[in-house]
Amino acid sequence: MERRYSINLSIVSVLVATIISIITAPVSFAFNGTMSEGANAARGVDQAATLFGATGIFTTISNVMLFIVGAISVIMVIVGGLRYVISGGNSTNITAAKNTILYAIVGLIISIMAYAIINFVLESFLPGSSGAAGGTNV
Repeated sequence: MERRYSINLSIVSVLVATIISIITAPVSFAFNGTMSEGANAARGVDQAATLFGATGIFTTISNVMLFIVGAISVIMVIVGGLRYVISGGNSTNITAAKNTILYAIVGLIISIMAYAIINFVLESFLPGSSGAAGGTNV
């Protein structure tokens, strides 16, 4: 009984989707502009027009993420320092505090290296950038 109901429901949903696509087909093909015109029309007032470059979306996202990771690293170094100060000479608490500081610094170094790699790749391999000509100016 349930199987027959699910098959009937599937058939009805396919029929409804087909009817809706037939009805809306002339409306969806009424746009005669280019794809970039449509993307520009959908873009907000203060949004970047390019994905790459100094004001590009990827550059903005990587800068914001680097800022967030840097802020978290500074907070974790402060937390590790406070844990070190209030450890009271307990060797396990001192080790945990030192590990907190160490991991925060390692995370910061990894994030800076990732930022440098992203910038190198974007500047080297994108058309129109200074390194895109293939090679370096030595």
